[in-house]
Amino acid sequence: MIDLYYWPTPNGHKIPIMLEETGLEYRVRPVNMLRGEQFRPAFLKVNPNNKIPAIVDRDGPGGRPLALFESGAILQYLAEKTRRLMPRDLTGRYTVIQWLTFQVANVGPMFGQCGHFLGYAPKRIPYAIERYRNETLRLYGVMNRRLAKHRYLAGDYSIADIATWPWVRVRWLHRIDLDEFPHVRRWYETIAERPAVQRGVAVLEERMKIGNPDSKAREALFGRQQLRQGQRAGQRRSTPAPRRRVTPPPGTRAAARGRP
Repeated sequence: MIDLYYWPTPNGHKIPIMLEETGLEYRVRPVNMLRGEQFRPAFLKVNPNNKIPAIVDRDGPGGRPLALFESGAILQYLAEKTRRLMPRDLTGRYTVIQWLTFQVANVGPMFGQCGHFLGYAPKRIPYAIERYRNETLRLYGVMNRRLAKHRYLAGDYSIADIATWPWVRVRWLHRIDLDEFPHVRRWYETIAERPAVQRGVAVLEERMKIGNPDSKAREALFGRQQLRQGQRAGQRRSTPAPRRRVTPPPGTRAAARGRP
């Protein structure tokens, strides 16, 4: 059983998609990023970087629990644990790692900054909008050229696609028209039809909110508490918050076993 610390964001979506693709059992542990739950001491023990997603594999290496954060590391771990969605030959393996790193180092940060200045910044800053949207467009061009020659980013469907697809899903925030990138559109629509992908993005889908944050969400996401690394949360609460039981949507691996 894997505990998934999660909130419905592009980075968050990667891991339930992977868990659904691999058939691993998991429990959802919601971390409401909009209300500062990422600063609670109990969560900081799992991820000292106060971000989602994170996991605790109760059946880790040697049968001992293993906590992991950073979506790229989690995807690689789950691929190696299940021997799925990552080639075993050296060339194929590093082709996947290459495109996974492309997402982690480029797509996530640049799309994220583009979305921030278009959908979150309290003031419109033309230079920042132009800078990050141009970089977003450039990265779409890189993907479009790659996908003109390959069905998926690394050849076969892999964790590189799982990492990148959720960021294209929120392209409306970045003002991207997929008609300008037909090969990305074909790739995106192909992946969107996968049942495991549909189940993965359905987890807590009713609580997903992108852009236009209220004052509490703005403080939790971008305020000074980011610098305090949960110190105030530790002063307010001496014991971890009780775990809440969450039932995943019908059809997910966790729901199929009658477990939240």
